[in-house]
Amino acid sequence: MKLNKRLGQHLLTDKTAISAITQAIAPALKQNICEIGPGLGAITLPVLKAAGAMHAIEIDQALSEELLKQCQGVGTLTLHQGDVLKFDFHRLAKPDRAIRLIGNLPYNISTPLLFHLLQFSEVISDMHFMLQKEVAERITAAPKASEYSRLSVIMQSHHKVENLFDIAPHMFSPPPKVTSCFIRIRPDPATLRKIRNRTLFDQLVKAAFQQRRKTIKNSLAKDVTEKELQRAGIDPRNRPQEISVQQYINLANLLSG
Repeated sequence: MKLNKRLGQHLLTDKTAISAITQAIAPALKQNICEIGPGLGAITLPVLKAAGAMHAIEIDQALSEELLKQCQGVGTLTLHQGDVLKFDFHRLAKPDRAIRLIGNLPYNISTPLLFHLLQFSEVISDMHFMLQKEVAERITAAPKASEYSRLSVIMQSHHKVENLFDIAPHMFSPPPKVTSCFIRIRPDPATLRKIRNRTLFDQLVKAAFQQRRKTIKNSLAKDVTEKELQRAGIDPRNRPQEISVQQYINLANLLSG
């Protein structure tokens, strides 16, 4: 099939990679699984076979029609046609079964999508995504690393994250220009409970990294005093990328009273 370049579609075709991904997901009967961007079903088919039923969200109508044909006789696929960035995942939540999200995320929407999914953390049990390796490294980066960013702080403040393995360009059709990484993300209720005001926390981290070359004292000068930084255990001379996730939580909690 002719793929839509605008949607950043790269379909996984390598059987070894598909097998490794399926094993990492470990699908089972009656789990509440939803795949984002299923394409032509490389991951969908083995997961559906193990789970018996699942959901999928696909924006491309032509791919959706072909996928439904591929899944006939394999299991029950409930396909949601539309833009995942506008999808309300509360629709899929069940009292006894949290959502397991999987998918080969289009590179052009992966970061906005991860931020979109934050609002559904309480109904998600885990996420297994294929991402551009650069994005995966930013998610798991430690303070002082060049990849450490707003995405690192926000994701690690809400989740436990783990890079599982790389996937080479030749394993896709068409091959992307970059290496991919398969990552596991699990919402972490314990860490979330430490944040008194999530909105304030998110705003604070965003403001800090908008001027990441400045010291934290200067990048947050409008909102935070030097004394407040010190009370949160932060050296005012440090730059945003030198401050740990816990220190950002401490500062947000201090400001929230």
